[in-house]
Amino acid sequence: MSATKTVEDLQPGEQGTICCFKDDHLSLKLLDMGCLPGTQIRMKFAAPLGDPICIDVEGYNLLLRKAEARTISLVS
Repeated sequence: MSATKTVEDLQPGEQGTICCFKDDHLSLKLLDMGCLPGTQIRMKFAAPLGDPICIDVEGYNLLLRKAEARTISLVS
């Protein structure tokens, strides 16, 4: 398991600051949705079976699959 914390690791109510991305192709999609390095995000909730998860990015709700959330590294 990686020592770097990702959005997938957040529990509801926890916050983090985006550091970088682990997937270059997916990072373009995430950047278009406002997930920029240095942006503060907050984990809001997960679906009943745990996937997808909802995060607050700049005041709007963004649903991500866990596989997508796993590619967003947070500042430690």
